[in-house]
Amino acid sequence: MSKNAPERFSPEFWLSVLKTIAIFAVLYLFLVSIGMIGSAFKGFGKGYAEQLMSGNAGALIGLFIGILATSLIQSSSTTTSLVVGMVAAGTFGDTTSMAVAAAVPYIMGANIGTSITNTIVSLGHITNKTEFKRAFSASIVHDFFNIFSVIILLPIEIFTGFISKTAVWFAQLFIGTEAITFKSPIKIITKPTVSWIKELFESQDIVNPNALLMFFAFLFLFFSLRYLTKLIKSLVIERLEAFFDTHLFKNAIRAGIFGIFVTILVQSSSITTSLVVPMAGAGILSLRQIFPYSLGANIGTTVTALLASLVSGTIAPVAVAFSHLLFNICGILLIWPVRAVRDIPMKLAVWMAGKAIQNRIFPILYIIIVFFIIPLSLILIVR
Repeated sequence: MSKNAPERFSPEFWLSVLKTIAIFAVLYLFLVSIGMIGSAFKGFGKGYAEQLMSGNAGALIGLFIGILATSLIQSSSTTTSLVVGMVAAGTFGDTTSMAVAAAVPYIMGANIGTSITNTIVSLGHITNKTEFKRAFSASIVHDFFNIFSVIILLPIEIFTGFISKTAVWFAQLFIGTEAITFKSPIKIITKPTVSWIKELFESQDIVNPNALLMFFAFLFLFFSLRYLTKLIKSLVIERLEAFFDTHLFKNAIRAGIFGIFVTILVQSSSITTSLVVPMAGAGILSLRQIFPYSLGANIGTTVTALLASLVSGTIAPVAVAFSHLLFNICGILLIWPVRAVRDIPMKLAVWMAGKAIQNRIFPILYIIIVFFIIPLSLILIVR
């Protein structure tokens, strides 16, 4: 036996092995908890979301319907699919250009609504003041960028039809292209567990199984985040910091490309952005590193729907998917190049995080008001 063998199989070595296994186990629980939150929200609100989107509406109402529907069902992909189905059914108008123009505000709203998940995930750090400030700011910078993009691009779209017209033009070029489909590895490994837990609750003759599912989802989320952060800190924080700084998050372009790649791989921007929240809480990633990564996630989440829509053989569904991609690309091109402009979402996120640690009820009110009360109130008032 070599001289290095005792060191290689020392108690410290086996402790590191156990911690590594524990990290993967807790990470799996974290991903399952996100799946459970989405499943519970769908149980609460999918029917209502479908009713919300059953009729035509003006641009502003379409935007808020997109926010509310996506917040309820926790999936911008599902909202986009509903919009595509409505476009294909002629709900938004008889002509392609009219239908796509009416669908664009819904897509913009879905982009805002999808960021609720990682904001909810940040609440897992609420018991630790320092971690929570970092995690909350890292999660809501995504919100502010999406809101800022809508403030700039929605008026442009209303008055010029730039996004919808360009999307129709691209769709005409790509129509007839074969679709490419693949399954998310994250969903493959977590869906059976989420489905089993949901079926277990439903089989117990519980009055509201979705409420119980949500309760345990938050329980798993808080537990997994608490110990995931501790394990990462104790085992690999120095190695991870060096690796992220010199490789994946070395600059904004690399971070953005990594965000696109991860989102295409897992087919969910909610999961992509939620994965970095614990790393922000642990101090491994900074807000400035996470921001471009979130923008990459915005682009990545449109790719799967775009590829799938190509199989439809009709222009309108493909144009809706292209409008989602164009909205995110245009938002980045308008906001990112000018430093003073791109710093606005980060400054707002830091300011809001400061308020959140002063009063822990603030972030909960923020989620309820921004994603539910404001959209629902405006929909009811205008309608």
